[in-house]
Amino acid sequence: MNSLHRLTLLTALACFSAASQAAFRGEDFSGIYDCTGQDSQEGPYKGTVTLELEPAHSEGKLGAYRFKLEVPDYGAYPGHAAANGRQMGIYFANTDPAPRDFGTGIASFSRNKAGKWTFSKYYYEPEFKGGNHGTEHCVQR
Repeated sequence: MNSLHRLTLLTALACFSAASQAAFRGEDFSGIYDCTGQDSQEGPYKGTVTLELEPAHSEGKLGAYRFKLEVPDYGAYPGHAAANGRQMGIYFANTDPAPRDFGTGIASFSRNKAGKWTFSKYYYEPEFKGGNHGTEHCVQR
């Protein structure tokens, strides 16, 4: 195959790949959320979650997100999330690596009576203080 045919084939494949990716049609959960949580090691807490859709990595009802939880006196927990419809898997890690405060959560989204997104999340942290888990309930501002 000569270089012109190879270039034509590569161009056609790139166009097919871009065209075959379905545009994001899911519900966008982007925004700032006020949260209350219950941590098995630390007890009750309040925090703020920011979710930001990554359109270049989202398609159909599948959404990719940047995630950040901020908790006063504990710090920031940046991470990422993947949504399938109204279910979302979330990875997060405290910016201070010393306490090994990182984990994975699963969240379910719904709308409240005011039309704002809410989510409830269960999380697991395998290495924080010998193992930890907790729940959060968050409401979009």
